[in-house]
Amino acid sequence: MTGERMLKIAYSPVYRYELPEGHRFPMAKYELIAEQLLYEGTATEANFFHPGQLDPALVLLTHTQSYWDKLTQLSLSEREVRAIGFPITDKFVVRGRHIAQGTVDCAHFALEHGIAMNVAGGTHHAFADRGEGYCCFNDQAVAANYLLHNGLAKQILLVDLDVHQGNGSAHIFRDEPRVFTFSMHGERNYPLRKEQSDLDIGLPDGLSDGAYLQQLENTLPRLLDTVQPDFIFYLSGVDVLETDRLGRLSLSRAGCRQRDRLVLQHCRQYGIPVAVSMGGGYSTRLPDIVEAHANTFRVAQELFF
Repeated sequence: MTGERMLKIAYSPVYRYELPEGHRFPMAKYELIAEQLLYEGTATEANFFHPGQLDPALVLLTHTQSYWDKLTQLSLSEREVRAIGFPITDKFVVRGRHIAQGTVDCAHFALEHGIAMNVAGGTHHAFADRGEGYCCFNDQAVAANYLLHNGLAKQILLVDLDVHQGNGSAHIFRDEPRVFTFSMHGERNYPLRKEQSDLDIGLPDGLSDGAYLQQLENTLPRLLDTVQPDFIFYLSGVDVLETDRLGRLSLSRAGCRQRDRLVLQHCRQYGIPVAVSMGGGYSTRLPDIVEAHANTFRVAQELFF
């Protein structure tokens, strides 16, 4: 992967999955984020790439053979399907493979350009042997294991700032010292039963910009000095917003943007490549979700290019 240095962005039309009528997951946000970035000039067509499907061999670096078989054969139990929260079809599995491959590709581009971003991803509730919480394959775990397996990174830091704890990621890497999992999330939010990350910071309901940003500023530089990662995965969920119907925190859109700036500034300052996945966002108004996600891309362009 060579060429002009630029922000590379993973996007595919398959990211939008057709859900049954009445389902409230904002699938339209993926194409709207891409359209907004193009419309305003934050990105051009040259910035976007369309990832292919993740190879089964790469899936199995993270997920179990049994889980892969049940997904591809559409033989998950009703209980397992309920845990994921989406109907499981061939298209859903294909979508998950495209998203995970997008994050693998972003890792390569980040090594080359300093940063790369996936319009989707952040599927941190997927465990090695099962999916949960709208998550099929754990894209950042897959990409982290890919980097380790191929000797492209020696020490990885996963910075998870989605409002929900990254329980799947924590469990996958519980015995892997080369991946440090850091999750700052709503303490009383989903999942009810938390896994143990290397560092968990549970936040009280209603926390707003000042206290949130101070907590992050007090934590991240210390982590970078202690863990000394040579690669970072950043999960930039915008379900921390006050407008989010599932989040229970009270960040403004400006505060969420400042959060992204803080993380990406430190990546830039320390010279650590970073791959960013968008994570959750469930505000009542779709424009609030799209605008908050678009801010992450705007900050990346401003800081790195």
